[in-house]
Amino acid sequence: MAFEILDVQPIYEGYSTLVMATLSAPDGSTFRREIEHHGDAACVLPYDPERRCALLVSLPRAPVTWRGGPDQLLEAPAGMIDEGEDAQTCARREALEEAGVKLGALEPLGAVYASPGVSTERIALYLAPYARTDRVGDGGGLDHEQEHITVLEVPLAELWSKLEGGELTDLKSFTLVYALKARRPELFA
Repeated sequence: MAFEILDVQPIYEGYSTLVMATLSAPDGSTFRREIEHHGDAACVLPYDPERRCALLVSLPRAPVTWRGGPDQLLEAPAGMIDEGEDAQTCARREALEEAGVKLGALEPLGAVYASPGVSTERIALYLAPYARTDRVGDGGGLDHEQEHITVLEVPLAELWSKLEGGELTDLKSFTLVYALKARRPELFA
C-alpha cells in the first residue's frame, strides 16, 4: 500500500488556494498536511555569451521582506503560466515583459517543485542566449501588475561571486546560474 490522499478540505481560496489534505500511510495510520496551490511557473536566465553577462530583475518580495530579508530580491525573469499557455511561451513572455528581451531558442533544464513540503508549484527552468540587439524594450513589468521591477545586466563573473557570497538567494535563479556555469564554464572566466 502506498501513501494516498483520503480527503481534501478547502481552507482558503484566492490568488492562492489552501487546502487541508488527510493522507493514509502504508501502516494504516493517517496524518494531515496543508497544501498551497497557485499554479505552475516558468523561469528563464537570459545570458549574452558574447558579452558574458546575464539579464536579471530586482523587485520587492513581500514574504522575503516580512521574513527579515532584503527589500528587493535579485532574480531571473519568471512568472505564472497562464491558462492555455505552455511553459516556453510563458518564459518568453516574462522575459519580454520583465527584462525587455526577445528570446529565441530556449535551453530546457526541467521542471522542479519550488517548495514541495507545502506547495504544488512546479517551475519550468530555462537558459536562453541573447544578443544586444534582442533587447527590444525597457522591461520593468506590466504597469497594472505593480511589480516595481528594475532590470539589471550583470557580468557572469560578478553573478557567480554573488552566488558564492550568499547574495543570490532566490532558489530558481541560483539553480539557473549553477546550470549555466556547469554547461558553459568559459563564460564565467
